[in-house]
Amino acid sequence: MTYQIQAPDTLRASITLPASKSISNRALIICTLSGSKILPDNLSDCDDTAVMINALRDMPEVIDIQASGTAMRFMSAYLAVTPGEHVITGTDRMKHRPIQPLVDALRYLGADVSYAGEEGFPPLSIRGKMLDGGHLEIPGNMSSQYISALLMIGPTLREGLEIQLTGQIISRPYIDLTVCIMKSFGADAEWTDFDTITVRPKPYIHRSYRIESDWSAASYWYEMMALTADDDARIVLQGLEDGSRQGDSVARYLFSLLGVKTAFAPATQTEPSTVTLTRHRRSVPRVDFDFTNCPDLTQTFTVVCAVLGIPFHFTGLASLKIKETDRIEALKRELLKLGYVIKDQNGSELLWDGEQCEPTLEPIDTYEDHRMAMAFAPVAIACPGIRINHPEVVSKSYPHYWDDLQKAGFCIDKQD
Repeated sequence: MTYQIQAPDTLRASITLPASKSISNRALIICTLSGSKILPDNLSDCDDTAVMINALRDMPEVIDIQASGTAMRFMSAYLAVTPGEHVITGTDRMKHRPIQPLVDALRYLGADVSYAGEEGFPPLSIRGKMLDGGHLEIPGNMSSQYISALLMIGPTLREGLEIQLTGQIISRPYIDLTVCIMKSFGADAEWTDFDTITVRPKPYIHRSYRIESDWSAASYWYEMMALTADDDARIVLQGLEDGSRQGDSVARYLFSLLGVKTAFAPATQTEPSTVTLTRHRRSVPRVDFDFTNCPDLTQTFTVVCAVLGIPFHFTGLASLKIKETDRIEALKRELLKLGYVIKDQNGSELLWDGEQCEPTLEPIDTYEDHRMAMAFAPVAIACPGIRINHPEVVSKSYPHYWDDLQKAGFCIDKQD
């Protein structure tokens, strides 16, 4: 299926954002490890969270987490400390996403984990048992999801867990988010040195917990505000928190460079907290930014800068090559269709000096990657009639994205 998108001339909308899948999937694992049978409130309704809920509820012998990287990593660690024998698998793409660093760490802790297919990749065969825990030294530049997966099982280990991160530490906000949620459930976990996190063997407690809205989802509405020519544009986003631990909350700073203003209103007894977006016409002439701590914003910000004609140099992108697709190559290829010649270097940087070519205006391919669809859809504001192939991929994190666009006045023509 292909969607052809037309944008409204004026932008006025009040949007209820989806709950954060990053928080949802962490809270689900922690809540289950606490022994609670009550799910957290306001869980994300996306695919990634649905597969987690189903896996934790049914615990089948073969667990198919489909395309969810967080589910693969978090569930692998969870299964390693949970009695029973399971195989955990996923899509063809998931079977080519590396998992060896997590498997090596779990084995070092005494876990019974083996590869059921190609060495270093899912599927995994796991026999769960009680683990001793102790000191673990791992590279700080590997996916924070590996580190979070290990941290969350820390309170269940006989000796607890001490993780020392060596070298550069990437995605630190996601590690901090994990520690924060763990502590909300009674865990004794903290940074005990600049490179060391200590989790003591103190069990989780049962408690109610509400998931906040997703800052990653908010970024697409920031993108629309940056692109619109409507000086009186106004978008209200519900459920975002000013002091959020989500790494992508840096979106409000990034988009302020492009003229988007953010105003917070706190929650009341009857209403959730809100963010109101407005705009002014001033923006920076160039952007240089390190996305190490917020890689999921890269596609959104790369697209918007190119369309606005703002040269950039983005670093800290190494993790993009092992996401749902190779996001660096996907961005270069699809922006070329719109006439923007983006370059990369060192496997971890994207650069644009303003070079353009004749656009082909071919439909944008999404590569089974939800963020490709959502980052390119707002371009309809500057490129009327832009077409997006396989738009259904948004269900991975923001299932009602297209419905929300229509509420905001976008017209979507569905084509077979």
